[in-house]
Amino acid sequence: MNDRAWKPNVTVAAVIERAGRFLLIEEETEDGLRFNQPAGHLDPGESLVEACAREALEETAWHFRPTALVGVYQWPRPRSDITYLRFAFAGELGEEETGRALDAGIVRALWLTPGEIEASKVSHRSPLIWQCVQDYLAGRRYSLELIRHHG
Repeated sequence: MNDRAWKPNVTVAAVIERAGRFLLIEEETEDGLRFNQPAGHLDPGESLVEACAREALEETAWHFRPTALVGVYQWPRPRSDITYLRFAFAGELGEEETGRALDAGIVRALWLTPGEIEASKVSHRSPLIWQCVQDYLAGRRYSLELIRHHG
């Protein structure tokens, strides 16, 4: 691999908690059905915060407004040359758009307790899902002022 051509895949994730449960999605992957936070790739010209709000809506039909950064995570995917650079956000849950179609490949959105999330780790798309929940539960919240979007 040419090191000059290598770039990480920049992704965003929404860590959404309501009444002790977290909003996850179940999605089709090359490894079968897997759980994930509402998450996806940064689009050209989009800020990280905008991308997170968009992905949450597209994958869950819930409006979400990021208000804090939970963490930045670097994960080299095993048996692959892909490295993910994930920006995970906490924030405010808005209204659900009942009847809204979810993104292709998303089977359903569901609310799980931390115990249910931990117990389902074998079905997680990556180890970042549980790590983000743990960091959220530990109170990790960083100001969005850390992130500067120019453009």
